[in-house]
Amino acid sequence: RHFVLVHGACHGAWCWYKLQPLLEAAVHRDTAFDLSASGINPKSLDELSTFPDYTLPLFKVMESIPSDEKVILVGHSLGGLNLAFAMEKHPEKISVAVFLAALMNDA
Repeated sequence: RHFVLVHGACHGAWCWYKLQPLLEAAVHRDTAFDLSASGINPKSLDELSTFPDYTLPLFKVMESIPSDEKVILVGHSLGGLNLAFAMEKHPEKISVAVFLAALMNDA
């Protein structure tokens, strides 16, 4: 299985460093990355005018997933909103979404 790990507010991909070896030891794949203006992502907050701008790195990850593969999305905290955008844009590439103490929109 392939897990796509989306960090929460004030975090970066680094927050998954303890989970990643556990997933890999269980023979799973994982992808963790920094959302826009987070972690080591070079964008600045001034460059983001919409939440989809913030979500762009997740969109790029989802676009890189082969059409015959489905991933497990895991979002923490504010990352839940990013999951909602990805679920709407790429439903065919997601087997399940896990909202880990995460925000969920109702629309």
